[in-house]
Amino acid sequence: MSPDAMITHFVGASALVLVAAHAAGWLARRLKQPYIVGQLSAGIALGPSLLGALAPDAHAALFPSEIGPALTGFAQFALVVFLFAVGYELDLKILGARARTSLTVALASFVVPMAAGCGGALLFRNQLHDLGMPRDPSPAMVVFAGVALSITAVPVLTAIVRENGLSRSVPGVVAVSAAGVLDAVCWTVLAAALMEGGGGGAALDWPWRAVLAVGFVTVMVLAARPVLRRLLWGTRMEPSLRLALLIGFALGSAWVTHSLGLHVIFGALLAGVVVPREEDGTLDPDLLRPLHDVSSLLLPFFFVVSGQSVALNNMDGTGWTVLLVVTVLAVATKIGSGTLAARLGGLDRHDARTVGVLLSARGLTELIALNAGLQAGLLSPPLYTVLVFMALATTLFTQPLLLLVRHLAERDRPAPPAFRTPPSPSGQDGTAPAAPAADVG
Repeated sequence: MSPDAMITHFVGASALVLVAAHAAGWLARRLKQPYIVGQLSAGIALGPSLLGALAPDAHAALFPSEIGPALTGFAQFALVVFLFAVGYELDLKILGARARTSLTVALASFVVPMAAGCGGALLFRNQLHDLGMPRDPSPAMVVFAGVALSITAVPVLTAIVRENGLSRSVPGVVAVSAAGVLDAVCWTVLAAALMEGGGGGAALDWPWRAVLAVGFVTVMVLAARPVLRRLLWGTRMEPSLRLALLIGFALGSAWVTHSLGLHVIFGALLAGVVVPREEDGTLDPDLLRPLHDVSSLLLPFFFVVSGQSVALNNMDGTGWTVLLVVTVLAVATKIGSGTLAARLGGLDRHDARTVGVLLSARGLTELIALNAGLQAGLLSPPLYTVLVFMALATTLFTQPLLLLVRHLAERDRPAPPAFRTPPSPSGQDGTAPAAPAADVG
């Protein structure tokens, strides 16, 4: 394919990706589902599972292999910008007065799913072998299975909390703050798993990469953060120039972590975390707003690239069985552990159930982790397909389960006493006072 033809194909494919993904996101929101569910569904539909099966010639014409690197590049850029914004917004001070409860919920909703995922990877190794996994999985593969069940999607959870009017409620604050702590733990464990698993073919052994990674984090926190603070607060830099500088900083950080055998996601998150906030501790709207605009515009490319690796037509009976078991485990462990921990933290049973249901949403964060695991060789393509549909299913279930919890709370709420007008003792209502009842004793 000539360069001109490749550019033409890429422009046409980009038009389809943007229109289809955002239209599907709008439809999902109309159906009371998160916007991200529609975009992920569109990405899967444009892959080999639907478009490739129904119209293989059209799929090959729209997404030839020659434009794959360009689509992947756009997807990685969108991912870096999105996670840079996530890191910038991360603020564990939200724990506040509910710190102990939130930390308890975060710990429980990490440990229980992690144990279930690791145990399932060992107990069902024969079934997973039928999905292309080795019969004796490496420690990194086992740990990754646990992380896949432990992750909670903070952006999706935040959107669900906001759309359900829970932003200022006790369960909303506990769920969001616990999810922030939980994801910080999950990203750390995932980084260790990717290092031990080979990091996608990195030249250095994992101990050296771990040492270099610790050194890089130290430099970012101790050196980069003060420099950025002086640069951002000590100069009158135009917002557009500041945005370009910080996105370049995030891309450079992502390149370093990728060179260390990690994924670009870790560098992007770290860059967002070290960027200082305003002097009063608030977020800079001139930075945050365009970051959200750019990432929301380009994230459909990530969903399409992810969807190209989903092969639903290759799922057999074993695959569907594993999908059912994994989805049940993912929902039960999250809701059960989150609810129990919230109850122990002093929440009533309805608020505790709400916390557990909210923590079950996985969405985009799960998909990012799954892509990292697939690229590092910790997942086979069939198991990747299973886990992508698990992430989609758990996110879809969140809103109906929230409605169910709300219905149960309203049903159990005691009915208010019937209103009765008290009799007037002096006949002020225009009637004579009632005569005393006769004594029949």
